[in-house]
Amino acid sequence: MDLSVVAETASQGLEWTFTLLGNPKWQVVVTPWKIYGLIGVALFSGRWLVQMYHSRKAGKPVTPRIFWLMSMAGSVILLTYFIFSPKQDMVGVLSNLFPAFIAAYNLYLDLTHAKRTALAAPPAPAAKTAPVDEPEAVAVNE
Repeated sequence: MDLSVVAETASQGLEWTFTLLGNPKWQVVVTPWKIYGLIGVALFSGRWLVQMYHSRKAGKPVTPRIFWLMSMAGSVILLTYFIFSPKQDMVGVLSNLFPAFIAAYNLYLDLTHAKRTALAAPPAPAAKTAPVDEPEAVAVNE
C-alpha cells in the first residue's frame, strides 16, 4: 500500500493529503478539523464497546455512567465540528443535537439517583468486636 504524505498550507490551515495505492483518484485529505471530528466519532462510537465490556462483566445488560459521559462528550465535539468547521453541515448538527440532550438527561438521572441512594442508605453497622474475656472473680475466704 503506497501512502504518500504531503503537508501543505492551504487557505484553511494545515492539511495532509494521502494517496492510496498510488492512485491519484484515491486521495484522502486530513485537516485538524477532521481529526477533531474523528475524535468525536471515536468517543460516540466507542461508548458501545464500553457498554458491551461492562455488560459482559456483569453478566446482564448494564449502562455504566461512562457510557453517558462518552455519549455527551462525543455529541458536543461533533456538534462543534459541524457548526464551526468549514463543513458547517446542518444535518450533522441536527443528528448530534438530540443525542446530546438525551445523554445529558440520562447522566443527570444517574447522578441524582446515586445521590438519593447514598442518602437513603442506612448507616453501615459498626464493626463488632469479640467480647473480652474478663477474669472471673475468685472469692477468697479469710
